[in-house]
Amino acid sequence: MVSTATETDREVRPSWQANVSRRLPGLVIALLLAAVATVLGQFVPIVGGPVFGILLGAVAAAVVPGLRGERLAPGYAFAAKPVLQASIVVLGTGLSLTQVVKVGGDSLPVMLGTLAVALLGAWLLGRALGVRGDTQTLIGVGTGICGASAIAATTAVINAKQTQVAYAIGTIFTFNIAAVLLFPPIGHALGMSPHAFGLWSGTAINDTSSVVAAAYSYGGDAGAYGIVVKLTRTLMLIPIVLVLAVLTARKQATGGKLHLRTMPWRKIVPAFLIGFVVAATLDSLGVFPESWHPVLSAVGTFLITTALAGIGLSLRFSDMRKAGHRPLLLGALLWIAVAASSLGLQALTGTM
Repeated sequence: MVSTATETDREVRPSWQANVSRRLPGLVIALLLAAVATVLGQFVPIVGGPVFGILLGAVAAAVVPGLRGERLAPGYAFAAKPVLQASIVVLGTGLSLTQVVKVGGDSLPVMLGTLAVALLGAWLLGRALGVRGDTQTLIGVGTGICGASAIAATTAVINAKQTQVAYAIGTIFTFNIAAVLLFPPIGHALGMSPHAFGLWSGTAINDTSSVVAAAYSYGGDAGAYGIVVKLTRTLMLIPIVLVLAVLTARKQATGGKLHLRTMPWRKIVPAFLIGFVVAATLDSLGVFPESWHPVLSAVGTFLITTALAGIGLSLRFSDMRKAGHRPLLLGALLWIAVAASSLGLQALTGTM
């Protein structure tokens, strides 16, 4: 029996070591680029580390021919999926469910309404513009929920092409910048209270970093309220990703028919999504001290930056050029529709 166990160990260990050795070179490059991107994100927070990650990865791969080699591809793929999934779990530690309750019922109609506008608009406008499939889904979810984080979570279940991910993130990034620059003066021109502006920015700006930049520059309690609204909006990831996971599993099933009783639950409920919910629940129970939150947030952001660097390193600019201008136009129309509907719903519900 002892000799059998030893032989088994010998068989398993080389395989495990082989996987590590295959993935390590590319993963190290993604980590190094993520470190540089994180530093750049500190200097230019309006852009942020994750966006710098995908930009640096794409530029480095285009400029340095050696970064295109097949030897590095397994590491890039590991960064683009397992590391990405881990980042979503870690980011869940910053979402306290008690904060969601504190937001109150007044803000829910605006949040749910803008989410419906984003998702329905992506479907209708995507059809009209000829932007279909995963690109349409990623832009819609990124606009409707929480930008790069939502795109990352969605990518983990629908297995979108890396060029589609890059285009969606680029589109979201463009209108994040526009929102940070335009929202505060528009809010002041409309005479919005800090509370109303926090609700507007929390429901109509994509990434959390951009919500912080716009809302805190507005003044008053706009920043604090905008962040809580944004965190509540992030919870919409759960039902959206679950639906997408079921639809993806159905596509992969024989004949396009999904039998829930025979389908493995890991296909329908991704492990990283369970981890996200568990992390948020533990935070709500006070398991993670308040002093841990900045560190956990930094770790989660660094992991997602590493994942996006891996995606960037795998990109081909020629593939992105083939997509043309229509995805960007879709993002622009969705951004305008969500921003306008948020204001309209606030006016209707008396929260402006």
